[in-house]
Amino acid sequence: MFEVEKINSFYGKAHVLRDLSFSVPHGKVVALLGRNGAGKSTTMKSIIQLVRPASGSVLFQGQQMIGLPPHKIAKLGLGYVPEERRIFTDLTVSENLMVGLQPPRDGAVTWTQDMLFDLFPNLAERRNNRGKALSGGEQQMLTIARTLMGNPRFVLLDEPSEGVAPVIVEQMAQVIKQLKSEGLTILLSEQNLHFAQAVADLAVIIEGGAQVYFGTLQDLGAHPEIRDAYLAA
Repeated sequence: MFEVEKINSFYGKAHVLRDLSFSVPHGKVVALLGRNGAGKSTTMKSIIQLVRPASGSVLFQGQQMIGLPPHKIAKLGLGYVPEERRIFTDLTVSENLMVGLQPPRDGAVTWTQDMLFDLFPNLAERRNNRGKALSGGEQQMLTIARTLMGNPRFVLLDEPSEGVAPVIVEQMAQVIKQLKSEGLTILLSEQNLHFAQAVADLAVIIEGGAQVYFGTLQDLGAHPEIRDAYLAA
């Protein structure tokens, strides 16, 4: 469904991603793992074209993403949940959701607010609250729910468990499993290996902007030397 092939991305003269390649099969959850500064968020931004790769290829359902503006990529069915959340703090939960509304899309679930409130009961209780009144975990839920209102086929989740309470992390894991059961394809960036193991089918480990591992979470668990070399603090 989705393929990154030898992308190179820069911040100024800093070479951040180096010939990075991996694929995400349809209907699977793939975890992008690595230490702080490894290039995970830059990978996400390079896919959605907030950072323009200097070379390489990003294919979504066979279509080249390189050079397209982010809003056109979103219209093709690729949803992005940024690490920074970026909700509208002066809008209510319901109003934030309406901002993400897009028409129904072939091959994707057509999400409604009621469906999302079933998925995120915390948001249902606060549907009329302004974004600034939500906890960090609830803001993260709202960011995911707003992206789903766009009826995506494929979602990029950047650090969904970062900075939220353990009980919310557990809820987030259940949500990702539910989305997978609905047929959604997901690439999530994570530092929390335990969380990744709970939700992902495959893992990509990057170090210094390059891929150093691609395989199942089970295989990764059987090779502690890889985990210690590239994921240990």
